[in-house]
Parts: sequence; C-alpha cells; structure tokens
Amino acid sequence: MLLQALVLGALVLAMVWLVANVQSNLERQNINSGFGFLSERAGFGINQTLIEYSEDSSFARVLTVGLLNTLLVSVLGIGLATVLGFVLGVARLSSNWLVNKTAMVYVEIFRNVPLLLQIMFWYFGVLRNLPSPRKAVSLGDAVFLSNRGIVVPALEMTAAAWWYGAALAVSTTAYFWLRRRARLLRLADGTAQSIWRPVSMIAMASLAFAALLGGVPFSFDIPALKGFNFRGGITVIPEFVALLLALSLYTAAFIAEIVRAGIQSVSKGQREAAAALGLPDNTALRLVVIPQALRVIIPPLTSQYLNLTKNSSLAVAIAYPDIVSVFAGTTLTQVGQAVEIIFITMMIYLTLSLLTSFAMNRYNARIALVGQKS
Repeated sequence: MLLQALVLGALVLAMVWLVANVQSNLERQNINSGFGFLSERAGFGINQTLIEYSEDSSFARVLTVGLLNTLLVSVLGIGLATVLGFVLGVARLSSNWLVNKTAMVYVEIFRNVPLLLQIMFWYFGVLRNLPSPRKAVSLGDAVFLSNRGIVVPALEMTAAAWWYGAALAVSTTAYFWLRRRARLLRLADGTAQSIWRPVSMIAMASLAFAALLGGVPFSFDIPALKGFNFRGGITVIPEFVALLLALSLYTAAFIAEIVRAGIQSVSKGQREAAAALGLPDNTALRLVVIPQALRVIIPPLTSQYLNLTKNSSLAVAIAYPDIVSVFAGTTLTQVGQAVEIIFITMMIYLTLSLLTSFAMNRYNARIALVGQKS
C-alpha cells in the first residue's frame, strides 16, 4: 500500500514538473499557450461537414466538424466490418469447398496488405479513375458515379414527418416489449411464442395512422448535371468512400478469424444436441452456437473496434477531413500551438476508446455465464 502511494506521488510530481517545464520553455521562446485560439476565426473551408460551417467559423467549430467526421466513418466502418466479418467467419467453416476457400482467400489477402496501401488503392486506383461528372456512370438516372464522388438523391421532409417518427418509436417499443415478454415465457415454461406477427400488425397500424394524419411528407431531390458538376442530391466525397471501404474490408478480415475461432470453441456436443432436437443447421447456429461463441468473440472484437477507430486517423493520407486532418493538421499549421492541439486530439481518441471499451464490456458482462467472470 505504501509502495503504491509512493509511486502515485512520484507520477504526480513528474507530471507537475513536466507541465511547468513545457510552460517555461514556451514562455522563453515567446510561443503562445492556452486554449484561447479555439475562439479565433478558422479562415479555411472543409469539403464535408455534418453541421453548419463556413470560413468564418471558429477553430472550436473545426474541432467539432473533424470529430463528427471521424465518428461517422468509425461507426459506419464498425457496422459494415461486423456484418461482413460475421458472414466471412461462418463461411470459413462452411462444408462447401468454394465458399470456404473464397472466404479464406479474402481473409489472407486483406489482412496481409497494409491498411494505408488499401486506402490509397481505393482512392487513387479506383475512385479517382472514374469518369468526370459529364461522363458519370448513371444508375437509373438517380445515382451518379464520378471522380468527384457518388451523388445520390436527397430525402426532403416536411414538419409532418414527425408522425412517422412517432410510428417508428411505437413500433420499436412494441418490438422490445414483446421480445422481452416472449423471453420470460420461454424461461418460465418453455413456451415458444413468435413476436413477428403482432409486431408487424402494430407497425402497419402505426404507419397507417401516421399516413392518415401526416399524409406523405417525403420527397426526393434528384441530382442533375448542370455545367461541370451535379446540382441537388447528396454528394458522398471519394475520400470518405475510399476510407470507409478500406477500414471495413481490412477489419472484416480480422473479425472473420475471431468469429471462426469463437464458433470452433463451442463444444461439438452442443451441435449434436441441437441436431438431436431436430433443429436445422441454420437455426442451431443462430440459437445455440453463436450465443455461446459470443463469450469468446466479444473481447477480441472490442480490440478490433478500437483499432478501426484509431486507424481512421490514416485519413490524412487522402485528405479526408477527420479530426487529425483538419485539427491536428490544418489548425496546427495555422495556429502553431502544438502542445494544446495534440493534447486535445489525444484526449478525444482516448475518450472514444474508453467509451467503446465500456460499452463492449457491459455487453460482455451481460452475456457472460452466471457465476463466471468476464
């Protein structure tokens, strides 16, 4: 106990000395310090913003825009990588030779090629070689692919759309309530109760009620070529597409191996017991094997989620406006306060990682066996 207190005290003193030393050096070299620069005018544009932004916005706004762009590519990448990884992991154990070998080739290729090279391949080798907007590839005269990105129709809503939001909330609440009720019945007396029919009826009734009160509050803004570029719709910049593809495909290869190992960790007797009960292979995999395999899958899966979020910082190689590019890059170049800017960036990535770990650990504890520490 005394040794721990001494070590903690030494660390605190070291941090105090380090901060004082850095501040003294900055003052000696007449370098500005502090976080006052966050309220200053940025003076540069950003080509992808999820919130309102202009060149007159502050550096704090730049930080927010970069953080939201990082969260966007990270959350979507985690979702795509998880789905693809689970499919590939199951395919790696398929008795079909072609499916098995195809999944194996995918895993060996994507996990053994450096991520940065994959990002540059998708950006410079594929997306930048698409035709110009005047010769864009058209998909149904609604979606257009060009070297300036992917242009898709934009969904426009009126104020009456909140009725549909309420219908979605009612349907979602009914789904979770009925699922919990069915689970309690199954645990109580083994009764298996399907919830899809009542959920479907509630969803259709809610939508009909919303349509009756709100009409059709939705319309699509179809993009059209005007001059040298498209007007209308939503433009997904090529930097975002390249980064999302590379992060998802790369991480999915590792998740596939994690899923494969998790499934193989389940005792063969569990599959035999499911077969003895007459469960089809797909049902046995979904209800018997996967729930047990998750206890092995979740801890290493958490590491892959953390890696994907941190690997998104490689976006700076293709100028995707994430937090590293616009804040630790452009802002740092203009302001010159490296200590504060790098500190903020590090703290943001640390916070994102800790929140991800906390959420995954909570889920892991929820599915853990009773009496077994996760």
